[in-house]
Formats: sequence, structure tokens, C-alpha cells
Amino acid sequence: MTDVRSTSPASEPEPMSIARLLPGLALAVALGVAGLLLAQWAPFQRAQISALTCAIVLGMAIGNSFGAQLPAALSPGVIFAQQKLLRLGVILYGLRISFGDIAAIGPAGLAIDVIVVIGTLALGSFIGRRVLGLDRDSALLTSVGSAVCGAAAVLALERVLKPDPAKVAIAVATVVLFGTLDIFLYPTLYAHLGMDAAHFGLYTGASVHEVAQVIAAGSAVSPATADSAVVVKLTRVMLLVPVLFFFGWRQVKLARSEAGDASRVPLPWFALAFVAVSAINSFVAIPADIKQPLLTFDTLLLAAAMGALGLETRIAKLRALGPKPLLLAALLWLWLIVGGAAMVRCFA
Repeated sequence: MTDVRSTSPASEPEPMSIARLLPGLALAVALGVAGLLLAQWAPFQRAQISALTCAIVLGMAIGNSFGAQLPAALSPGVIFAQQKLLRLGVILYGLRISFGDIAAIGPAGLAIDVIVVIGTLALGSFIGRRVLGLDRDSALLTSVGSAVCGAAAVLALERVLKPDPAKVAIAVATVVLFGTLDIFLYPTLYAHLGMDAAHFGLYTGASVHEVAQVIAAGSAVSPATADSAVVVKLTRVMLLVPVLFFFGWRQVKLARSEAGDASRVPLPWFALAFVAVSAINSFVAIPADIKQPLLTFDTLLLAAAMGALGLETRIAKLRALGPKPLLLAALLWLWLIVGGAAMVRCFA
């Protein structure tokens, strides 16, 4: 299967029939379903390995094992999964957040979240590009995964930047690696930081990468810590919206500068739909028997997009990126651990 990015590197795919989409789309959805099933396996549940992680690993395994032997007929559906299914998945992610959650953390919690997101993006961009010499896309993708909400943030920013799939995959891999380390590290830190359960929950939610990892780390301390951590984390997730619009605006300016005319890159309007769904979740009592299937469907959409991404991620491309993205992610991980604790002590 040819690299779909080479066929349409900076534009949406042309409209096409369902028959053309079906082969690749079916494969992507199958990878998403497999990811969901693997994530329910007891050892993976204990390790908090998500469906998204399982799906991208499966996609990489198939892509690297068969590579060019995959039929070209898969490409249209794979493109569709990477773009359209991903957008719908990000929109439905708003069902996990309510405005009440944001209000519950108070001004101090919101201030810490904002500083963490802005500080991590700024620090990651500076260190990645100026110190380590990374390209812009690698630095931003690695930074946004640490700053906001892990793999979901990386995938959402991917729709704005349209980078090489290998850069997205390595950014997701860093989230998985360092977020998993947090699951074991944070319960140990609790005994040494002198914070009560609520403040440690604030610290955990403000500095751990993925929602699932926040739940795991917080639950290892106490239910009160987990509850506080999840609320703070979901507020960080909401900050994905201004982040996407900021980088969309930057893309517009960059495109105009390079083209010398009014060329424009579409802003991520799906982020507005994300806010709209969050608003519905805030003001409408959605029955559990409706909401839970929608959340599962949302996870499937994101997992299918990850599987499609994995199909195009070749080991040779990952090797070509070198160790610098991993080093950047490690430095940001240390910043979140140390800086997050300092902010909680100063503001909370």
C-alpha cells in the first residue's frame, strides 16, 4: 500500500464512493475493535494499556510485516479513517467533560492547568527546535501530548499540522512510555511530597499525560485523590480547543507567508463541535444506557484512526527520527513532575 500522505500531503481526500472506502475503512475499524478487545484483557487493564495504544501497535505490526504487499485499494479507506473518523472521535470526546467539572476545580486549579499547558508547549517548542534541532512538527506533536491529553491531543493536532505519520507515532509512543511510568511513580511520590489527598489529586491531574493514566495513578493513592485528579485532568482536556485554534491560526499565517498570497489552511472547526458536545453534556442529563455506548463508540473511532495511522508507520521512518523526540519527551516529563509540584504548592 502506498503511503497515503504522498497522494494528498496537504489536502482533504476527494469525495469517493463507499465501495472505494470500504476495504481500508474495514481494516481500520477491525484494528480499532481488536484494540478495544485487547484493552479489556486483564493484564492490559492492570497496566492501563488503552485501546488506542493496542490499535496503533497492531497497525504498525501489519504495516511493517506486509508493507508494500498491502493492496493500494486500502488507501482511500485508510485516509478516511485518519481524517474523518478522527474528527468525529475528537468531537464525541466532549461527552467526557462538563463545564461543572471545570468550575469544581476552582481558580487555582484552572490557573495551574493553563500554566502547565502553555508552559509545556513553550518549553517543548524551545528545547525541541532550538536545543535539540528537531523539526517543528516533531517538537509540537511531542509537546502537545505531554501538555494536554496524550494521544488524543497528538491526533487532534495532527489534523492541523498534517505531518509525516512516523512523527505522530513517535509522539504517541512517548506519551505511552512516560505516562505508564507515572502510574508507578506517583503513588511513591505521595509519601514524600507532604500533600493531602485532594492536593495530590490536583498535582496528578495537572501533570500526568493520559486520562486513563491519571485514573490509575490517583486510584493507587485513594478514591478522593482519583476524583480530584480526573476533574483537573478533564479541564486540561478542554484546553485542547484553544490550543488547536492557536496552531490553526499559525498555520494560516505560515501558509500565507510561504505562498505570498491569501492561501489558507482550514482552522479546526471540529474543535467547536467538541465544545458544543461538552455543553450538551453539561446541561443535558444523558441517560447512562445511551451515554456509555457513545463513549465506547468514541473510543472505537479514535482506536480505528490510530490503527490506520499505524499501518503507515514504518520502523525505518521511526529510526530516521532518532533519539531526540524521546529525549524531549523525557525532559518534559521531568518538567511536569517538578514544575507541577511547585505550582500546586504555590497556588493551591
